[in-house]
Amino acid sequence: MQKLKLVTIVAEAVLEERLLRELRQLGARGYTLVMARGEGTRGVHASSWEGPNLRIETLVSPEVAERIMSYVADHYFADYAVIVYCMDAEVIRGEKYL
Repeated sequence: MQKLKLVTIVAEAVLEERLLRELRQLGARGYTLVMARGEGTRGVHASSWEGPNLRIETLVSPEVAERIMSYVADHYFADYAVIVYCMDAEVIRGEKYL
């Protein structure tokens, strides 16, 4: 078992291409992306013109996780509806993610 970090980003779908490109540049070797719905401090999306949210998950080393989380906070929090969080993960075949 390899100890890694599971980094999850929930963001506006308009950011998809940009976020995926930046994740690779920051060291992520892969990701899972799904459309997401939910309610947070700003409530539920009020209309369809806002578009869906997406959830991106990536398994990375602790160092890459820190880079991703800092980058997302620095570049997106002020202007976009984005959250990012990180959890410990134990992964079989963990070398695939490093």
